[in-house]
Amino acid sequence: MPVAKEQIRQIIADNNISSVADVYTLLRDGFKDILQELMEAELDATLGYEKNQKGDMDTANKRNGYSPKKLKSQYGEFQIDVPRDRNGEFEPKIIPKYQRDVSGIEEKVISLYGRGMSTRDIHDQLQDLYGIEMSAEMVSKITDKILPEIREWQSRPLNPVYPFVFMDCIHYKVREDGRILSRAAYVVLGVTTEGYKEILSITVGANESSKFWLGMLNDLKNRGVQDVLFFCVDGLPGFKEAISAVFPQSEIQRCVIHMLRNSFKYVNYSDLKKFASDFKAVYNAPNEKAGLEALADVREKWGKKYPYAVSNWENNWDDVCPFFQFPDEVRRIMYTTNIIEGLNRQYRKVTKTKSVFPSDSSLEKMLYLASLNVAKKWTQRYRNWDQVLNQLTVLYGERLTQYL
Repeated sequence: MPVAKEQIRQIIADNNISSVADVYTLLRDGFKDILQELMEAELDATLGYEKNQKGDMDTANKRNGYSPKKLKSQYGEFQIDVPRDRNGEFEPKIIPKYQRDVSGIEEKVISLYGRGMSTRDIHDQLQDLYGIEMSAEMVSKITDKILPEIREWQSRPLNPVYPFVFMDCIHYKVREDGRILSRAAYVVLGVTTEGYKEILSITVGANESSKFWLGMLNDLKNRGVQDVLFFCVDGLPGFKEAISAVFPQSEIQRCVIHMLRNSFKYVNYSDLKKFASDFKAVYNAPNEKAGLEALADVREKWGKKYPYAVSNWENNWDDVCPFFQFPDEVRRIMYTTNIIEGLNRQYRKVTKTKSVFPSDSSLEKMLYLASLNVAKKWTQRYRNWDQVLNQLTVLYGERLTQYL
């Protein structure tokens, strides 16, 4: 309950407070005294009488001294005296047996780790802020406590249908048996029928391959996903075959932005602006026929100078063109994987200080915690989602409506 101003003034006068450090010391000592009194009150309730007030009560149990216990708190470390009873029946609730941390420090450690701090950085931070000595090894053990939570999250049931699913991966370096190996973090992000983004899965494995993605897709199905209307992916060889093997009805859309970037690599900087402007007529075309005509115009203008920049689109047209058959509201979502690239940027933000991870599990922990932090910000659904959903229900009928 709040303390009256008169009481605060009296506390200041009685304790000769003249600095922030004095306030901190007072709070620490007061915190310790309150905990001590709470445990004394708990023992009174257990025994049925207050200290020195046993009187004629018929009980063989009584107080039996104290046991010292060092605690960690937000005010630093200090020692309290835990009261004992003769029969050993007293079980403190305010500070249970074996608990030596009343600061919520484990939550602080996990939060700092999820924001990209190394175990040694966390050790230094706790020492500076709270005066708590916690080794890097202990920090690692604390973060290991979320591993069962990660396993549970990775196997949680999913929705039966997702209108859009985006897949991509990020590469990291991990130390294993004294060697530094390349690892891929496979990320699957879905858009629910309500229009909200949801991270469906993050799995650390070997370098990106269609075989691994096939396993990921089967995992989604085993977790309850019955149908996906659109898969939006980059140009990994075998991606299309892997998706078709598990979700044969799904549309597969190659990311237009990735295609543009691949083409731009072969264009001189002096021509890049004009080349990009001409290509807008291709992916902004009202339909596939108009898109092919615009691509033919680009071929005529730039084909001799930059043959691969144009042939890249011609050779992959079947994977690029699906979005032309859909209305603008649906196109805006499906023609690019920018949504998952934005998520990847958040992952890189928290992992940029780690050139090499000590293990796969340490990478998994950091990516999982980063995912939780990102998901907290996803409170808004897609703009104009009602229009998108109406379009999809008309196009796909019962395939979608049975799950709404």
